[in-house]
Amino acid sequence: MTRAALERSVLRRVPPLLTDLYQFTMAYAYWRAGRHNEPAVFELFFRDNPFGGGFSLFAGLSDCLLFLQNFAFSDDDVEYLRSVLPAGTDAAFFSYLKELDCSAVSVSAVPEGSVVFARVPLLEVCGPLAVVQLLETSLLCLVNYASLVCSNAARFRLAAGPRRRLMEMGLRRAQGPDGGLTASRYTYIGGFDLTSNALAGRLFGIPVAGTMAHSYVTSFSSLEEVWPQTLVPCGGGGPIDFICLVKGWLGRVCQLLGSKTSLVREGELAAFLSYAIAYPQNFLPVIDSYSVSCSGLLCFCAVALALCELQYQPLGVRLDSGDLCRQSLEVRRVFKECNKQFSVPQFESLIIVGTNSISEQSLAELNKKENEIDVVGVGTHLVTCTRQPSLGCVYKLIEVRGRPRMKMSEDPEKSTLPGRKSVYRLLDTDGRPQMDLICLSEEAAPKAGVSLTCFPLGLTKTLQTVTPAQVTSLRLDVFTCGQITFPLKSASESRERAQISLQTLHPHHKRLQEPHDYTVALSEQLHSLVSDITKGNSKGSNFLLSN
Repeated sequence: MTRAALERSVLRRVPPLLTDLYQFTMAYAYWRAGRHNEPAVFELFFRDNPFGGGFSLFAGLSDCLLFLQNFAFSDDDVEYLRSVLPAGTDAAFFSYLKELDCSAVSVSAVPEGSVVFARVPLLEVCGPLAVVQLLETSLLCLVNYASLVCSNAARFRLAAGPRRRLMEMGLRRAQGPDGGLTASRYTYIGGFDLTSNALAGRLFGIPVAGTMAHSYVTSFSSLEEVWPQTLVPCGGGGPIDFICLVKGWLGRVCQLLGSKTSLVREGELAAFLSYAIAYPQNFLPVIDSYSVSCSGLLCFCAVALALCELQYQPLGVRLDSGDLCRQSLEVRRVFKECNKQFSVPQFESLIIVGTNSISEQSLAELNKKENEIDVVGVGTHLVTCTRQPSLGCVYKLIEVRGRPRMKMSEDPEKSTLPGRKSVYRLLDTDGRPQMDLICLSEEAAPKAGVSLTCFPLGLTKTLQTVTPAQVTSLRLDVFTCGQITFPLKSASESRERAQISLQTLHPHHKRLQEPHDYTVALSEQLHSLVSDITKGNSKGSNFLLSN
């Protein structure tokens, strides 16, 4: 997909009005008080790793950057805002909105597809106070679901193991069209191999796949409905009576397997014949519309053997109900019997696809049982993230006019970390992440081989000493003064980063059940700033008594 097409896609899906009304009321109040151009900094992060896991994947950055670069209100947008904001709103504010853009905004971010952890700032957004306030909801919308579904896909990939291919097929169950498109893109980045979503394939370059549904099979009732009835051999020559050829093979298959031809559904055979004539190189039917063992598998073998005789390569079968593991073993046994009896080496490469309300748990259980499933199609549980509906990203003010700001709460988990920051990943001698260190931006970067002291989050007043073997900076400058300064990555490039990033993670952090906690720590200087601000706040304010 071209850069221009990506921009059009983002503009259609995320116009600047896709935000909460209170962003405009706050922007107006800032403007009314003359504070709208004060330099301010916000950061975006989440508080807990999703799905009870030990990690997340950061996604949505490319959309964020394109949104920022094209941020501007049309005349129609402004007129609509005039109609919904309180009647007393100064008319000059709407003139201000018409001139607004992100030319004074800069962003640093973790690269898309990176493994990330709770409390680590993913985005730092700097610019005029009113503008960066207006960006809050849209940026959260672009990052929250993308990162959640990408992380969910990574967990499915871990559950499936490296051998089995995964296909995303959740569009019909997704939360609306954009939810479906977003899911297709970011499940691919998270580790899925294919999607059934044709538009996602076009927009994002994701490999697409799909053949037939049960409705196609049940729409046939008789061989008389098959048309045309002939097929030209792959190597050329005159057309062959394909129905007659398949009938001959069906008799031989039934004899080999000791099956009764009387139990074969004529409509199912007709459906397979019709589809194979239409797509002889893409023959992969669903075989459980009636009975796998008594009809579907027999019909497939007969049609597939006829295709092989005409030098075509059938692809395989799809199972969509019942005990997928048991059925896959039976299907593979029959394929081997056919190859042995009829000398058809093409049957050695036939694949078996399983699609039956697959969840992370059922996929993990699948791996514990003997089975012959090569590809798993996942829909509902993947794209709707049934185990956790939201990642819970937040966007918090950390600095105004160069002075740190901190939200303090009765719930310590909801407190924020003040000031502009740098984030470093400390690696051990094996090159695996051992800790993420959050420092104030003015601090010197930690050095490999030099010990440092820090305060792990969640362990109050606990000082820890660590000596990193390697140090990497997590965030990069990606948007400067209104321009994208970091190359936008394609879905396949972000997918590659995600898989490499996951491979470096220690196995005990990737465990799907009861993973080890990954350490995120504060530098001594940042910890000291938090303590000073907290103590200052606890003393209260006596401004009412100052006169």
